[in-house]
Amino acid sequence: MTLATLTGLLVFGVVAMFIMVAAIGALASMGEKQPVMPAKAVLTINMSTMMLSEQTKEGDPFASLQSGGGEMMSMVGIRNAINAVNAAATDPAVSFIYMKPDGMLSGVAHLEEFRKALENFRSSGKAIVSYMENPTNGSYYLASVSDKIYMTPYDGGINMFTGLSSQMIFLKDLLDRLGVNIQLIRHGKYKSAGEMFIRSTSSKENMEQNKAMVDSMWESWASQIADSREMTVDELNSLLNDLKLELPADWLENGLVDELLTREQLHAKLCDLYVTDSYKDIKSISIQDYAKLKNTTNLKARNKVAVIYAEGNIVDGKDNQQVAGDRFAEIISKVRQDSTVKAVVLRVNSPGGAVLAAEKIKAEVDLLQKRVPVIASFGDYAASGGYWISAGCNKIYSDATSLTGSIGVFSIVPDLSGTLDRKLHVNITPVNSNRHADMYNGLRPLTPAETSYMQATVESVYSRFTSVVAEGRGMTVQQVEELAQGRVWTGAEAVRNGLVDEIGNIEDAIRYAAMSIEGVESAEDVQIVEFPKPQTTLEILLESFEGSTPSVFAGTPFEDVERTFHGWNASESGKVYARMPYEIVVR
Repeated sequence: MTLATLTGLLVFGVVAMFIMVAAIGALASMGEKQPVMPAKAVLTINMSTMMLSEQTKEGDPFASLQSGGGEMMSMVGIRNAINAVNAAATDPAVSFIYMKPDGMLSGVAHLEEFRKALENFRSSGKAIVSYMENPTNGSYYLASVSDKIYMTPYDGGINMFTGLSSQMIFLKDLLDRLGVNIQLIRHGKYKSAGEMFIRSTSSKENMEQNKAMVDSMWESWASQIADSREMTVDELNSLLNDLKLELPADWLENGLVDELLTREQLHAKLCDLYVTDSYKDIKSISIQDYAKLKNTTNLKARNKVAVIYAEGNIVDGKDNQQVAGDRFAEIISKVRQDSTVKAVVLRVNSPGGAVLAAEKIKAEVDLLQKRVPVIASFGDYAASGGYWISAGCNKIYSDATSLTGSIGVFSIVPDLSGTLDRKLHVNITPVNSNRHADMYNGLRPLTPAETSYMQATVESVYSRFTSVVAEGRGMTVQQVEELAQGRVWTGAEAVRNGLVDEIGNIEDAIRYAAMSIEGVESAEDVQIVEFPKPQTTLEILLESFEGSTPSVFAGTPFEDVERTFHGWNASESGKVYARMPYEIVVR
């Protein structure tokens, strides 16, 4: 009976495996239909169903099933989105763009790059029309590029176009109640990563840099919005500061929208633009589908420009979802050994992370640069460790709202002895072979000697960081020191202080890289190859089976804190980090 049972279980397991593989294959094939381009179409951009990301990623069919079969969120790579809009500008089959910016959730710099592409589309003579119901900062910034902005006439929508805001959370009082003592060792008066654990309020330096950062980002956005709506920045700020945009009628009266339209009236406007009598006759194609048709590369070109996407936290090891030091060192080494690659764009969208991993990546970038020019392009972040790996590139492009700099380092060692002793009444007796064997276990405070020991490490790493920047940017260490101390700068500020060469998007960087190749006369004469390769639907499905733990702080301000420090655990105690203290998402 035992043998029969085991045999049955084995047979059942094999059959179940085949069924599971078949199911995965079936799910993976969902959404594989090749889009069809109508002879005449409206290019639709619905920001509630797409998110601008670094690379285009295939959708997770499980997400569609869980949403009741509705349209799932698409991750459209910023380069693919820009190329699609640029192609539409010269495509006779594209009549105009219709955009629904509500529900937008994308990075600040991604929006800036996408809006620039939409500006170029308008310059071709074709129209962009937007329709809003619940405006936010990001959605109106995007909509403001349009020839016409329409809004629902109905009251009851939510106006979240109120200006940019950043919240800083401080946990010292809570940690004191729990008996937790966070021991922060750092260099840089502006290096505020970890400050939330040791203070109840912001330091003067942290407040200074956050205010300057928010003001710089808003200055960039507000000036573009004001120019598009033919008003001054002061007039725009007055509307927000005096809360003059309560109802749709207020938006119309103050010139931020052109008309208030019901759904039927909107359809009539679209019919006029399309030149048809019936809304049902309007053919459309989403930018997601259009990008699949138009994002091609010159496969016949002998010369290649490799685009390496360094997106995520810089971590040790070979993590597939982050900028893992060992994995990216291998990727860059592979690119270096490809003789057909004649130039490289290092696209950085990282707030930094582990110093050792950054050093490994930097070493490979240096070797690569000895063979071909390496051009850096900054996304939402290229800060701390993200700046470390790119400071030596031949040229650095950044968006005006990218966050960079943060040249500083820190280390954290928690002390839970107060929690164990006073709160849980648990007593710990260490047994050590050497005097400091338990200094990183988090069960006792550091001694003065141990604190000095760690501070010396931090100082050494900081000195190395400033030397890397000085060498890469052609500055003296003293000049770098004036810009460092952990200070975060926007791209616009970084151009002025010399940390960045030029404001430009990823396409500008690729174009410059292509034109740096001997014998190339046009950026179209090269083949673009991307690394690492995005995950396929099958790979996404297989990872889905592993499951993930939902955030316990979802929907609260602590959700952003959890995301920023995700992955940190006791084994990281004492490790030196070069990381920006926060991440920003525009809603």
